[in-house]
Amino acid sequence: MPPRRRLTPELRRAELLDIGAKLFAELPYEQVQMDQVADRAGVSRTLLYRHFPKKSALFAAIYQRAAEQLQAQIQLDPELPLAELVATGLDAHLEYFAANRNTVLAANRALAGDPVVQAIVLGDHAAMRDLMLAATNLTGPDRKALSAILTAWLMFVHTLCLEWLEHNTLTRDQVRTTCLSTLTAALNP
Repeated sequence: MPPRRRLTPELRRAELLDIGAKLFAELPYEQVQMDQVADRAGVSRTLLYRHFPKKSALFAAIYQRAAEQLQAQIQLDPELPLAELVATGLDAHLEYFAANRNTVLAANRALAGDPVVQAIVLGDHAAMRDLMLAATNLTGPDRKALSAILTAWLMFVHTLCLEWLEHNTLTRDQVRTTCLSTLTAALNP
């Protein structure tokens, strides 16, 4: 256990998120214990619970931070074609998913019924859809149609990625190629 040290509430919270993120990446959700987080941080359980009243709250904060970091990696550049923007966003997500398999599976399996975690998952989908829509100059019915296609495509990507992470039935490259070619086919029926 590391020695105790004083941190501001913001720094302590960030440290707890970092430690929790590592644990959730290393272990399935069910195996992560709040005591482990407190021990690794060198804090009491009481202090940990002051920041996060339960394990699912800690997990939700970790997953929200990850979603925000992924969204920040994708820069809207009007000079880039939509296909390149989509590929960049997909690659960022696949990299995170591969490095944080247990975390992603927990958000979509162990916590599939948790409304806070599911709001984060769906919020990430909506942010990615909105980013892709913003890269187009479409308006009116064409924009609405593209929005519907992108929403469905993101759910397809979500499902395929979970299949990949849970069962290793595809390689990462196969997932990427399938996702991108599916979007191309959906946009060019």
